[in-house]
Amino acid sequence: MMRIIGALGALALALMGTSLAAGSAFAQGAVRSTHGDWQMRCEVPPGAKAEQCALVQNVAAEDRPNLTLLVIVLKTADQKSRLLRVVAPLGVLLPSGLGLKIDDKDIGRAGFVRCLTTGCVAEVVMDDTLLGQLKGGKSATFIVFQTPEEGVGVPVSLSGFGPGVEALP
Repeated sequence: MMRIIGALGALALALMGTSLAAGSAFAQGAVRSTHGDWQMRCEVPPGAKAEQCALVQNVAAEDRPNLTLLVIVLKTADQKSRLLRVVAPLGVLLPSGLGLKIDDKDIGRAGFVRCLTTGCVAEVVMDDTLLGQLKGGKSATFIVFQTPEEGVGVPVSLSGFGPGVEALP
């Protein structure tokens, strides 16, 4: 089950906030490698001393090409946990959160933690169960809500996810 992150995630988000605003968090970093449908992108965030890498995939809803999500997986600064961060476009209904299904199995919802000029961010620490579900799945669907009744599913390929996560430095 997904759970909202606490102070550690908030710290990581704060450290990367400038990067999110400037380039949607690794969307413009240098591509180091490709793992199926995922890219490993690396950059030195403003104010950081070391390079950070993330596994990223930018996807659009099949029936609404203007509804795009940036899906990011990265390690926390202490290297002990992995974060799943999704940047949704402005205009999504925040109280409904971000839903997740893996291979048509409902996994749960994550709350949005912050909105920036580039979009609204939902973020969770991936526990071993969620990580295993993502590694073993074929596809994920992230669900954003534009009204309380209207959820829009955005498909995300999990091809290459497992090897990509294992390759994160």
